[in-house]
Amino acid sequence: MKIALGSERAAKIEAVRAAIARIATIDAAWSDVEIIARKVKITAPAMPLSERELMSGARERALAVRSLLEEDSLKADVFVGLEGGFDTVSVDGESHTFLCGWAYVTNGVLSSYGAAPAIQVPGSIARRVIENNLELAQVVDEVAGEKDVRSRQGAWGVLSCDLFKRAESFETALIAALAPFYNSKMY
Repeated sequence: MKIALGSERAAKIEAVRAAIARIATIDAAWSDVEIIARKVKITAPAMPLSERELMSGARERALAVRSLLEEDSLKADVFVGLEGGFDTVSVDGESHTFLCGWAYVTNGVLSSYGAAPAIQVPGSIARRVIENNLELAQVVDEVAGEKDVRSRQGAWGVLSCDLFKRAESFETALIAALAPFYNSKMY
């Protein structure tokens, strides 16, 4: 089986590998999977600020990698898009911004979304990102005093003291999105 991912980011590739390894423990058909990762161009914002933008970005990544492979006469069985960003909600008059992620998978016939867990973002970080139109990666690098945090533990790792990392959030979303593919009798 070949799975195409619409990103070349290390954390996203790690998430796909981990999700496939977990699925393979219950379905041997998933034990021999080749991952094809490609950088794709999408129109979604670099820093999604709503669940709608996150879901749209994930879908756009999966469809973009499918188109890219078709242009190169390459085939895959499943196309994956992973997108992380913010979702802000108001509860009892208070605004809360969460870091969350979405996965979208399709084989061209069947499609599905899956959501990652969410972690509340400190107001000071959320405001800097939203008000200054910055990417979270830039702000987290500055706050953490490190470079390219997103390629390692991500904001997830910084916010959770490395108890939960960026790749793990995407892994969870992808396992959820792939459920109709590995658990077809329920879907």
